[in-house]
Amino acid sequence: MANRRDLVKRRTAVRNIRKITRTMQLIATARFQAAHKRLVASTPFTDKLAQLVKDLAGATAGVDHPLMQVKGDGQPADLLVITSNRGLCGAYNGNVLRTAGDFLQSLERQNLPYSVRVFGRKGVSFLEFAGYEMAEKVTELDDIPLFEDIDPFATAMMDRFIKGEVSSVHVAYMKFVSAGRQIPVVEQLLPLSPEESDDTDGEAAQAELEYEFSPAPGELLDELLPMTVRARLFRCFNDAVVSEQMARQVAMKGATDSAEDLIKLLTQQYNRARQTAITMELLDIVGGANALA
Repeated sequence: MANRRDLVKRRTAVRNIRKITRTMQLIATARFQAAHKRLVASTPFTDKLAQLVKDLAGATAGVDHPLMQVKGDGQPADLLVITSNRGLCGAYNGNVLRTAGDFLQSLERQNLPYSVRVFGRKGVSFLEFAGYEMAEKVTELDDIPLFEDIDPFATAMMDRFIKGEVSSVHVAYMKFVSAGRQIPVVEQLLPLSPEESDDTDGEAAQAELEYEFSPAPGELLDELLPMTVRARLFRCFNDAVVSEQMARQVAMKGATDSAEDLIKLLTQQYNRARQTAITMELLDIVGGANALA
């Protein structure tokens, strides 16, 4: 039978852990709500911008923009991996890194060169341990990065692509579908395709609209295509942040529930040990009384 004092100490320790995990769950819930509101607020702009670029490209026969040109296979494919700076978020980082690893292995099987740029301490640590060479390591971003924080990376990404230093740009991140579903994906950002659209509300199925352009569609695309790349990359980070907070909320809730179950088990064990001790004392008293009779 376990020692009652040890059971009390262990139950106290588990209760303290439960307080911590419960607090972290509440913090993750608050951060998720804030990040989700920002994602919902930015989604209509991103979707409408993608639809507008699609319509402009359709109205401009033979459009040829540097961000839409397909490069050869001589230059490396650029992969951006978005992970978290902190742990305790379940399988969030593991799923993203596994998806990124599968993509890199597919490039290796095709003998295609690649370069890796990692956002987040967890991704940097894992890829260093796995032996991957990283062209860039970014660990100083805030938990909820602003558009101004992401804009320099998007600009540098487009510059590398336009100069021909990379053949394509992909991003591996956790795509937020709903509160109960997040999917690790590898999405191509460059070269842009006019057929691509982030519209999920059925706008693409509506009748085509007629536009009157001023200035010309080509000049508009010069402004809108870089804006589209920046908006899409920012949305990837938004999705990643929302998915991370949801994963941490679920992980901390599971830890809190497990702590509560363990507290109940330790309480039962303590009660049994206490009842056994009382029974043994009563038996000793009865045995002593019988001996004196």
